[in-house]
Amino acid sequence: MKQDETRVQTQTPAQRTSADFNPEVVMYVGQVLKDLLKLPRPLSPPVVKLEKRVNAEYGLPSTHAMAATAISFTFLYSAPSRIQFPFEVGLPIAVTFSSLVCLSRVYTGMHSVLDVVSGVFISSCILFFTFPFWDTFDHYQLTSPVSPLLAIGLPLLLSYTYPDLQHYSPTRGDTTTILGVCAGCSVGYWANVQLGETFEPKEPLPVPIPEITTASFTFGTVRFVLGVMTLVGIRQVMRTVSLNVLYWFYKIPKSDVNARRRKEIEVPSKFVTYTTMGIINSILVNRAFVYMGLL
Repeated sequence: MKQDETRVQTQTPAQRTSADFNPEVVMYVGQVLKDLLKLPRPLSPPVVKLEKRVNAEYGLPSTHAMAATAISFTFLYSAPSRIQFPFEVGLPIAVTFSSLVCLSRVYTGMHSVLDVVSGVFISSCILFFTFPFWDTFDHYQLTSPVSPLLAIGLPLLLSYTYPDLQHYSPTRGDTTTILGVCAGCSVGYWANVQLGETFEPKEPLPVPIPEITTASFTFGTVRFVLGVMTLVGIRQVMRTVSLNVLYWFYKIPKSDVNARRRKEIEVPSKFVTYTTMGIINSILVNRAFVYMGLL
């Protein structure tokens, strides 16, 4: 029993933070490569594009393919130490999910096959070379006293030093959003460990897959709805407050609809908004669920 308790303490946080951290690293690398390589998306015609918002972005590599690969296989390699399920069952699920995402990017006309294959390859390389260090990183991230400073400072620096383009592209804002969420969740996980409550299973790991009952489905649905409502509300409040402060500081009229695209407005506004969402989600939302009897 003592050995099982030690196993819970040493493995539980590591597997969770690896699953959150890897997709963010992969996405940042993919976004930066897009704007450095500057390879265009497939021409239309002959391709029929079903998405218009990202026309200003470059194509290679496909960050959707990178994220799908990172999420699927990070969870595949992390989950068996936490949940009792056969690896041979998880493997086809991971392959199917990532393949469907990759094929959807070609189908919607957003990427060529080369974009998708490159994304999968780059993501696989990142996972392969970082896998031996997951536990080391997670231990440092959850226990080091300087972890919160690095968790905020490094993503903020990367957001401000993101490659500049001659035209506006949503990639910088999207990347800042990703980094902000990563920073907020990282600080939140660190704080939970310091507070001694990580909302982990009490029994030794790996735990059995829980049964889906009427009660568990109802509680899960209520948690999902309340969580989404909370985060959407926080997002709206923080975005409004941060934009108002930045407009006042830089003496920009609120009627200037293009001001949000400027680096000095876009980066701090998005970073503060989504970092706050990450912190609240990882620290306060679960505690609220516990007090409400939903967790």
